[in-house]
Amino acid sequence: MSQPSLRLSDRQRLAWLRLIRTPNVGPASFRDLINRFGSAQTALEMLPELVQSAGSRRPLRIPAESEIIREMDHAARIGARFVCIGEPDYPPLLKRIEHPPPVLAVLGDGPVLRLSAVSVVGARNASVAGTRLAAALSMQIGQAGYAIVSGLARGIDTAAHRGSIATGTIGVLAGGLDKPYPPENETLCREIVDRGGAIVSEMPFGWQPRAQDFPRRNRIVAGMALGLLVVEAAKRSGSLITARLAGEMGRLVFAVPGSPLDPRAGGTNGLLKDGATLTTEANDVLDAIAPLGGTSRTIELPLEEPADLSAAATPHEDQRLLVVNALGPTPVEVDEIIRHTALNPAQVQMILLELDLAGRLERHAGGHVSLLAT
Repeated sequence: MSQPSLRLSDRQRLAWLRLIRTPNVGPASFRDLINRFGSAQTALEMLPELVQSAGSRRPLRIPAESEIIREMDHAARIGARFVCIGEPDYPPLLKRIEHPPPVLAVLGDGPVLRLSAVSVVGARNASVAGTRLAAALSMQIGQAGYAIVSGLARGIDTAAHRGSIATGTIGVLAGGLDKPYPPENETLCREIVDRGGAIVSEMPFGWQPRAQDFPRRNRIVAGMALGLLVVEAAKRSGSLITARLAGEMGRLVFAVPGSPLDPRAGGTNGLLKDGATLTTEANDVLDAIAPLGGTSRTIELPLEEPADLSAAATPHEDQRLLVVNALGPTPVEVDEIIRHTALNPAQVQMILLELDLAGRLERHAGGHVSLLAT
């Protein structure tokens, strides 16, 4: 059964943005803070105490309300808005991934965000044949009623967007909505929005994309769709990172075969050896994703319930020390820490939250965590 949609008030949206824009507050710690304190506003009030409890001597720089209001005003001037998880325009499959982004900046119409989707990615230095095939496949998949999601990069991404611009395409940026990368795709971004598509980002306005921001973008590209199609990719490329993320999320992975003599086919041919679905025509994708729900209903996947932190007692210093001593540079499952320390799960989660906010914890895929050197 679908969960009812919520709509935040302007005041709540402001608090959500202040919280997620606070350094060391990522999607996982955001969820735990809301779960513990019931609202973003209360969590903001408790942040300094939590950071101090974890042994950090650095003051936490929580964005002022005026700073976030300026960002919201900037968004309004260009016709963008902020969509929070649980609201109607939040992509339905994205909210089912591990630690989804709590807030997305969105430019464009909502209906395309609620369509079932297929992601298409590939080489930036794509061949003429590769770009032509990516555009054709995207157009045909789009005509079957699916949105096409990609990362607005040069080459295959651009071809996928252009092929599906008439049926509905979604571009995901690694920087702020006002900082499209590469810059020459600024015109494409406007065309996508003008023709009923959307551009989304989890980063603040004004954010220039850095190398470490592109895997975060790739995670959204993979998470928004039922399946991921790779058209041309070298053996070591961002497209393969996206394919790995898609596989970890349980998404279907498709790949177009290529000549063993073309380095741009090394990654896609490798994916095929690893079990990706061989794709030479749109029906290879459409037939595989049709049993997953088609375009007529919202897809609902199992959602793991987080530990209830609302009644968790404030941890003692000896309990914090137990958890810190159980951690190290090697990622371990949280359940292993709970078994090792024999502490209540809510206490362990609370201590991990404190360490995360203090910049002492690194979170990994699959619920693993490790300690950062101080």
